[in-house]
Amino acid sequence: MKYVEMDKAALLSEKEDLLKRIEGFRAMNLALDMTRGKPSPAQLDLSNNLFEGIATSDFKSSNGTDVRNYGVANGIVEARQFFGDLLKTSKDNIYIGNGSSLNLMFDTLMRAYVFGEHDSEKPWGQIEGRKWLCPVPGYDRHFKVTETLGFELIAVPLKEDGPDMDMLEELVKDPTVLGMWSVPCYTNPDGYVYSEEVCRRLASMKTGAPDFRIFWDNAYSVHHLYNEEDRQGRIPDILGLCAEAGNPSRVYEFASTSKITFAGAGLSCFATNEENMKHAMKILNVQTIGSNKVNQYAHIKFMPDMAALKEQMSKHANFLRPKFEKTLEIMDKELSECGAVSWHKPLGGYFISANVFPGTAKRTVALCKELGVAFTPAGATFPYGIDPEDKNIRIAPSFPSLEDIDKAVEVFCVCAKLSAIEKITEA
Repeated sequence: MKYVEMDKAALLSEKEDLLKRIEGFRAMNLALDMTRGKPSPAQLDLSNNLFEGIATSDFKSSNGTDVRNYGVANGIVEARQFFGDLLKTSKDNIYIGNGSSLNLMFDTLMRAYVFGEHDSEKPWGQIEGRKWLCPVPGYDRHFKVTETLGFELIAVPLKEDGPDMDMLEELVKDPTVLGMWSVPCYTNPDGYVYSEEVCRRLASMKTGAPDFRIFWDNAYSVHHLYNEEDRQGRIPDILGLCAEAGNPSRVYEFASTSKITFAGAGLSCFATNEENMKHAMKILNVQTIGSNKVNQYAHIKFMPDMAALKEQMSKHANFLRPKFEKTLEIMDKELSECGAVSWHKPLGGYFISANVFPGTAKRTVALCKELGVAFTPAGATFPYGIDPEDKNIRIAPSFPSLEDIDKAVEVFCVCAKLSAIEKITEA
């Protein structure tokens, strides 16, 4: 029976059983980490020969550029072509940065904050009451960037095909709403994929701000857990859709190799249209002489095309898939009958999003921590760290071993069930 259908005596009996299991966990002195979606050491080992290809090279790009020297502010042509192919756009739309796409997002917002966009009436920092839209549950680091820069964050519910477009299309009529975050493929943490219809509506919607921007973080576009084509996320070329809809400057699209090669030494990029790029490069040419071209060169030697990328991602999937399947197997076994927790089975990305019994996420995470299992803080997937229903918890299976996942997820399930019973019986 579902917990909400059980009488109090049955719930208290179930509670006693759960408390006994918790004491058993406590005696194990666990120290397990399920907080962030980091690649495991075995995944990082896949790229250990990343720099071997340049040891005997001439360090020359295809157009003759010596990658060891100054210059080429937007990135070597091969790296721009690689990301152009990855994002289904022209290499001319690509700027190559260093390892962190979050860094590029912050810098892009700072340029708008200080200088405005090419179609802005004034710098964004001078706009009182500026707002930013945040599909939820979402990525805490995204939210922290716009919060730090003084935007009011507005939550927009995320559905299985993308953000609630009816709500969003109303919100963007406000001229102080200057932009929104988006993770279109395998959303963080739900693992949803935006539908083409949603992408088209985002590209064509009427906005009150003439310089409205979507920060399109395509971090997981090739991070599939399964190889079947019909199960993979398909996201259309958003820059092309925006141009087709008459809003060519609407999007800055971001991506990186952070979970493809080395998380701490990858490449990042943004893609945008010609006007945005010209505006950005005026400032970037002052800010920097260029990103790390030797690293760009090494990446292209290691992974020159989409075929090599697909092979690399298949190897990653072989490590990740058993961990996701183990997590989901335990959750199904422990939680499917009680009706207190719901979740979505992702086909890619790095997270599983669990919705525990309303009002118990903080209690569940705290209980897990007492038992030596760390999860991302409850509320982190919402602006300002406040989940109005206190129910969403992000689970990150990528880093721990299968053995650790086995125990950590069992602890999570028991704590979620105990928290639910406590909430129901106190009502």
